[in-house]
Amino acid sequence: MSESPTRRASLEVLRAEAADELAVLVQERLLGGEDPWAFMEELPSVDELVVFLLRADEIVESGGVRPDDARNFEVLRRIALDYPELTPIVWGLLGDGPKYRRWDLLADEARS
Repeated sequence: MSESPTRRASLEVLRAEAADELAVLVQERLLGGEDPWAFMEELPSVDELVVFLLRADEIVESGGVRPDDARNFEVLRRIALDYPELTPIVWGLLGDGPKYRRWDLLADEARS
């Protein structure tokens, strides 16, 4: 491929940003009185959040229009190409594998 990567930042920086975001989510839920045993499995991993943030950036750049299935596939494919270490996460998000977290199921419902 002759296309140059469209990297926003290094994966290390993106992971640090995502870890900070997750820490804020956890803090907010704890302050709200939620039991961490009840919600920790619902939260995405740091790498999953990185993929979601990169996808959100793409949506913003395209005028806030939510991508259709084909465009979503292309966006996630581009993320996997730009950040090879995220490839297993991207394909996991695209796949039809078993869903065990509530937000996995909610994401599937939102797509249909």
